[in-house]
Amino acid sequence: MKKPEKLKFVIIGAGSVCFCPATVADILLNENITSVPLSIALMDIDERALRASETFAREAIQVSGKEVTLTATINLREALVDADFVISAIEVDRYYYWSMDFHIPRRYGFRQVYGENGGPGSMFHTLRNLPPTLEIAHAMEEICPDAWLLNYTNPEAKLVEGVLKGSKIKAVGLCHGEGIGLDQVSQILGVPREDIDADVAGLNHFGWFTRLTKKSTGEDLYPLLKEREGKMDWLAHWDELGLSRLMLRTYGLFPYPGTNHVGEYIAWSDAMLASTQIQYFHDPVRNDPWSKGGKVPEFVYNFQDNPTGRELFPVEEDWYEGAFHVHDGKLYGSGEYGIPIAEAIAFDIPRHIGAVNVQNFGLIPNVMEGMVVEVPADVDGNGIHPQKCPELPGAVAAMINTQGAIHKLVLEAYHEQSRNKLLQAMLLDPTVSNYNNAVALINEMCERQKELLPPMHW
Repeated sequence: MKKPEKLKFVIIGAGSVCFCPATVADILLNENITSVPLSIALMDIDERALRASETFAREAIQVSGKEVTLTATINLREALVDADFVISAIEVDRYYYWSMDFHIPRRYGFRQVYGENGGPGSMFHTLRNLPPTLEIAHAMEEICPDAWLLNYTNPEAKLVEGVLKGSKIKAVGLCHGEGIGLDQVSQILGVPREDIDADVAGLNHFGWFTRLTKKSTGEDLYPLLKEREGKMDWLAHWDELGLSRLMLRTYGLFPYPGTNHVGEYIAWSDAMLASTQIQYFHDPVRNDPWSKGGKVPEFVYNFQDNPTGRELFPVEEDWYEGAFHVHDGKLYGSGEYGIPIAEAIAFDIPRHIGAVNVQNFGLIPNVMEGMVVEVPADVDGNGIHPQKCPELPGAVAAMINTQGAIHKLVLEAYHEQSRNKLLQAMLLDPTVSNYNNAVALINEMCERQKELLPPMHW
């Protein structure tokens, strides 16, 4: 094991309630990382978000008892100086734009769900997040060219592909979807998650378990999974598992992480998500959420959250402030892959990582070369070494290859500022209804989101 002279982590999008507190805690709980002179730089363009994350980080450092140099800045280039690892989790007015990504395509009859990583909504999500992500990458090229970009920002695959094709930095996309899938198969199998060994292959939010083995015995768990799935209550955990179960029966492999995400890439998934009609629900007579003074509708992920069991008049809480707080005076590990990868690289500790997002150069034989895919990897002091995978079922590979073509066209649309290239991408998407509606959607969204989208022309 080697030992670096120092380590500096930069968290960009420090206002992320999902990833910033988790990343700070993971850093402080890592004994190897905290054994060397350690710096954490928080960066966010939102001053309120930055101060909330800074307050949390100072509290977390105090609770940990570790020696850490902490800085907080709205200046990207200042934050990147001497960086070793840059963690990106950025989003501007998240639910304001996500609700638009969801609702506006559906107004045109597009059968998309969620609209975060797949479907027409994800194309605009990409075009909003790609400029600042490339800004980060190009600044890293100049200021910290040897640093790694660990990206959590969505749409994961499209953004990482944009970075790897458009810059010279080292970058990888990370997501906890594979872990969610492992929890699901563990529950169905009745086998503890820690006793399941798995391999995955596919696309971010459209991954597939190519191998499920019981660690303690070496038993292939797929026969048992199929047997137990056939005996399950058909409506149990419907929003999360119904679509995955049908896909297991159809294609022979279990997908992850669940209907909201897997369903983004296929046309018939809307019938498999009972909560679709209440996602971002609002009464358009009473509220236009995208007008001045409009109230952004609350997002309901799915019915597993049991929104029908709410209190009639709940007390509103500031969930943002609550997220940036050390609960019970303790720090808890997140299970995310970012910091374990950083530790493995910095200290040359060989480690297996269940899923990373990297370019496909021979990793999945029947999937498009160069597109970003999700595969397992080994990590050590020499970097990240993605594993080669078996071929996916032909129909699954075909669905992923369609998305690969969409990725390419969306990136070309960005670089060429071309609405026509965006239209080509949209007409490939399986959820799109017709040509006229695709054109109308592009025009409307380019107007509604013009403050964040790059200029796009016909």
